[in-house]
Amino acid sequence: MITGASRGIGEATARLFAAQGAKVCLLARGLDQTSRIAADIGPSALALACDVGSFHAVQAAVDACQSTFGEVDILINNAGTIEPISHIATADPDTWGQTVDTNLKGVFYGMRAVLPSMRARQSGTILTISSGAAHNPIEAWSHYCAAKAGAAMMTRMVDLENRAAGIRAMGLSPGTVATQMQKEIKASGINPISQLEWSDHIPPEWPARTLEWMCSPDSDDHLGQEITLRDPDILQRVGLK
Repeated sequence: MITGASRGIGEATARLFAAQGAKVCLLARGLDQTSRIAADIGPSALALACDVGSFHAVQAAVDACQSTFGEVDILINNAGTIEPISHIATADPDTWGQTVDTNLKGVFYGMRAVLPSMRARQSGTILTISSGAAHNPIEAWSHYCAAKAGAAMMTRMVDLENRAAGIRAMGLSPGTVATQMQKEIKASGINPISQLEWSDHIPPEWPARTLEWMCSPDSDDHLGQEITLRDPDILQRVGLK
């Protein structure tokens, strides 16, 4: 089950996992893009409309995945948003909170919805897309930095509480990726990241391949930790240049 699967890292991951024989549930707010992707993948893909900021919507999506394909073996918490980019003194409180709903609460809701079944089976993998913003303040990204910091701690918490029950949990900080989010960041013109060129970003297929590797026993020495694609050793182990 992949959240935020309508584009970018989510879409690349869905396509890669399906190509490796997995059955994939693609979650996004709307169905237009995910339905197109699922149709392209074929019968091993299911598109579901889901706002991860609502626990009831996430639970309903998990139930639908289970009804169609069986238990959720892998959850990839990928859904994220960064707009509107603004300084704390002028940020709109409602939209600031909506970003936290997606980037932090959405991670918790996904974990909460799949964990009971995973614990009962003593098996499951939970991977969460993190960011360097989880560990460093970035101008005008207070909502994103705070939420990603919380999500990084959620990875550590779910590992602490569930590793003994057979649950594998890790985070992935991919760096800057050539996705729609980077176009939004570029348009803001705020902070050094907005000054990067498109060619500076890695393709979304790199995080997708890393997520696939994180599902393998070869990554078990990183359980409970956050992997970064800025680490040359990780790039080598995944097979990326």
